[in-house]
Amino acid sequence: MQATEMPEQPDNRVSVREIFAIDSDLQVPAFNERSDMVPDVDDGYHFNAEATLAILAGFTHNRRVMLQGLHGTGKSTHIEQVAARLNWPCIRVNLDGHISRLDLVGKDTIVIRDDRQVTEFQEGIVPWSLQRPIALIFDEYDAGRPDVMFVIQRLLERDGKFTLIDQNRVLTPHPYFRLFATANTVGLGNTNGLYHGTQLLNHGQIDRWNIVATLNYLSSEEEMAIVQSRVPEFADAQHQRLLQSMVAMATMTREGFVVGDLSTLMSPRTVISWAENTLIFDDHVLAFKLSFLNKCEEDEHPIIAEYFQRCFNDELDDSYLHVVERGSE
Repeated sequence: MQATEMPEQPDNRVSVREIFAIDSDLQVPAFNERSDMVPDVDDGYHFNAEATLAILAGFTHNRRVMLQGLHGTGKSTHIEQVAARLNWPCIRVNLDGHISRLDLVGKDTIVIRDDRQVTEFQEGIVPWSLQRPIALIFDEYDAGRPDVMFVIQRLLERDGKFTLIDQNRVLTPHPYFRLFATANTVGLGNTNGLYHGTQLLNHGQIDRWNIVATLNYLSSEEEMAIVQSRVPEFADAQHQRLLQSMVAMATMTREGFVVGDLSTLMSPRTVISWAENTLIFDDHVLAFKLSFLNKCEEDEHPIIAEYFQRCFNDELDDSYLHVVERGSE
């Protein structure tokens, strides 16, 4: 369908049962026409029922929804793919350390008007989105700077009105503005050393989110189906046996990550890269090294080699491993 200008409000309602194959009678507002800001539909995307219902509640009832989970579980993509099927315009903002209050709120800029330099206020992404039927996603919510978090806190109030102090204006949200966030720690900070850069968030801020859903990794069967949808060559019998071992390997790295044995895990996107690289190099072991092993700490290589032997019943050649002997440096 050809993209169009952004409509002012939804002009359709869709069945959750028909669109998302979830056993629910919920009818969700949607747009008939796609605009330029609607994400592309991924036909092979697999929806988690609980997370999907939480997101749909956000779209339907204007609830502030946060998705929490380990990295690589597809939190942001999940929201985007729901928006894509609703034809709902969507914007993602990554709250890395470079995003400032001025980026979100806006600032005075110098422009040329009638051959003269004049100062005008340029709206940031928050007031711009607030006045439109847009789903605004704050990625890495728990990595935001304190000054940025207090800007967002205004949006989490019940009425969601936003004050532009420099402009002496109070903005009322568009009736179909929606707000989402994704986080790894739900504001608990870097308690276990796994997510450097995350911040402790005050309880008052977290408490303003109406819905907090958790998105975990898929079952092995579901993950295999996703890899096969992205890499169709792995649908045949020979590659399917290999894929079973690859997904089992990914699962073991996640279990090792949770208990602290590994500092890196294999996300579903890593498994997809491993499968793609296996076809490129015609060697699943070399592809494993280039897709995952080289990302890991060297002193964790023996643990990874043990996982590999369990899953593939084969030893990793010494040429693939770099083991640091403690005390030998």
